[in-house]
Amino acid sequence: MAAEIVNPRSDSDNGTESADEPFDPAFALHRGGKMAVQATVPIRDKDDLSLAYTPGVAKVCSAIAEQPELVHDYTWKSQVVAVVTDGTAVLGLGDIGPEASLPVMEGKAILFKQFGGVDAVPIALATTDTDEIVDTVVRLAPSFGGVNLEDISAPRCFEIERKLQERLDIPVFHDDQHGTAVVTLAALRNAAKLTGRGLGDLRAVISGAGAAGVAIAKFLLEAGLGDVAVADRKGIVSRDREDLTSVKRELAELTNRAGLSGSLESALAGADVFIGVSGGTVPEPAIASMAPGAFVFAMANPNPEVHPDVAHKYASVVATGRSDYPNQINNVLAFPGIFAGALQVRASRITEGMKIAAANALADVVGDQLAADYVIPSPFDERVAPAVTAAVAAAARAEGVARR
Repeated sequence: MAAEIVNPRSDSDNGTESADEPFDPAFALHRGGKMAVQATVPIRDKDDLSLAYTPGVAKVCSAIAEQPELVHDYTWKSQVVAVVTDGTAVLGLGDIGPEASLPVMEGKAILFKQFGGVDAVPIALATTDTDEIVDTVVRLAPSFGGVNLEDISAPRCFEIERKLQERLDIPVFHDDQHGTAVVTLAALRNAAKLTGRGLGDLRAVISGAGAAGVAIAKFLLEAGLGDVAVADRKGIVSRDREDLTSVKRELAELTNRAGLSGSLESALAGADVFIGVSGGTVPEPAIASMAPGAFVFAMANPNPEVHPDVAHKYASVVATGRSDYPNQINNVLAFPGIFAGALQVRASRITEGMKIAAANALADVVGDQLAADYVIPSPFDERVAPAVTAAVAAAARAEGVARR
């Protein structure tokens, strides 16, 4: 069934809302788009014009031609990111195409600016072919200091990111994977700290083996998690399954050290952590079977896999992806600062160490205020972006991927 569209436009005659249709603020806000290009230098007279454009610009072009690295100093390249999508996995809407994805990409761009001071340009591509996407982005790359891949369906997203990073010397970051993983790790670190445990003491179960689920599992293990099992629609991803894709076969080799098989619900028995990135509903008895003091991170939007009221009956810490409950796992806590830090030092890539540094910095923002309903800061906490930016920049220098 097609989604109902309520009052998408105002009355064409007088610019007001039609009397027989209710006002929808979402359409009102999006009219004309959510962003624009703005000059950073004035053009008030012919002298300004001659400096900003010809003939003055020729001197700068010639200097960059002789020393290509000067492009970072004399253009916006060092502070602008391409936000690239093919529109195949947009929010909870799925494969809606490049045009319909643009409002989301514009939103992502303004979040970059608002929360990280980073300029970003939405780029929606009219192809879903992996190699065509890679070739297109490589050809566009001279204009940008980084590439944020967004809302590209799995498993193509993994190959696209890998191929782009192999061919480019600027950071390539699929936020659906890594941004989610960074914020999840930060919240999990603080939840463990609150309950007197370490990451190594925890066994987690992840619902969802798409981009986010795979990335979270790998990242948490890299950070020292004791064990994690990942479930897709057919049950636990395990070595004895013969229906796995290449991505899931690799995942099976890395995860599920306990050797679990069967359903998500059976894996939750005695588990310390539930992480939901798949949608659907987890039955209450399965949550009740988790270990005492468990953590439930039910991040599907708008409907969490476990309603917070149910989760709070059994869990010591509950997080969701929603802004109207405490402990929102929101990627905006990560990607603006991660890119700001990478661009600041002209990093050639974003490493695992840089992502772990971002997660640690994010967790540390909570500080002495740590509580069950406050294991992760608000996106509007002004300390977040500077802390993540500084940590990422320092980690890039330490790992040898910084160029200044």
